[in-house]
Amino acid sequence: MKDFDGKVALVTGAASGIGRAAALAFAREGASVVVADVDIDRGPQTVATIERAGGRAVFARCDVSRAADCAAAVALATATWGRLDAAFNNAGIEGRQLPAAECPEEAFRRVIDVNLVGLFLCMQHEIPAMEAAGGGAIVNCASILGHVAFANASAYVAAKHGVVGLTKTAAVELAAKGVRVNAVCPGFIETPMLQRAGLLADPAARAGVEALHPMKRLGTSEEIADAVVFLCSKRASFVTGASLLVDGGYTAV
Repeated sequence: MKDFDGKVALVTGAASGIGRAAALAFAREGASVVVADVDIDRGPQTVATIERAGGRAVFARCDVSRAADCAAAVALATATWGRLDAAFNNAGIEGRQLPAAECPEEAFRRVIDVNLVGLFLCMQHEIPAMEAAGGGAIVNCASILGHVAFANASAYVAAKHGVVGLTKTAAVELAAKGVRVNAVCPGFIETPMLQRAGLLADPAARAGVEALHPMKRLGTSEEIADAVVFLCSKRASFVTGASLLVDGGYTAV
């Protein structure tokens, strides 16, 4: 028997990168998966990949900065399979790389709206659904930058620090109600986000980022997905309010 047989999982930002890897991992473990993303081309591709492997999935077009979209994604889970047991709130954007004093207000607000407010909006709808199902587990995608600073990324760092704080607060509020809330904090992971930042195509830039990690490499989306699935599983039944660093030692030095 698989860990998530008969369970339902919701993953935001599931069209690519870490979110896609998590959706596939939940499906491999037996979960029915709501693949939520703004990308109406690649999101259904994630669903098709799950279905080809014999799993169950549906796509929800979801902009997490819109409360109605978050509500609809959760409603799709409960309407399709009658429950929601696990959620990985992963959707996020990198924002512009500028010093704090030069970052336009609208650019700062956009990162906060997606990376922090969006996560909050998802949780507002996920929590009642999980309580109705008798319990559940939420994992929020924070970052190493939820623990340390990084120059020219003020909005992203502020949002991810907020995710860590929000995770702890929700965990305390829900601990006696059967809903666990944790965060996963990736280091630099080989994803489309890093590709857009120009850190994968340039060998020198890549080597510089790899050198920041004592393991001397980037992480993979699958490594983060494995941590997420663990945190949502019964094997982590006494874990709540944690921020699990999956960073190749980045924050240890």
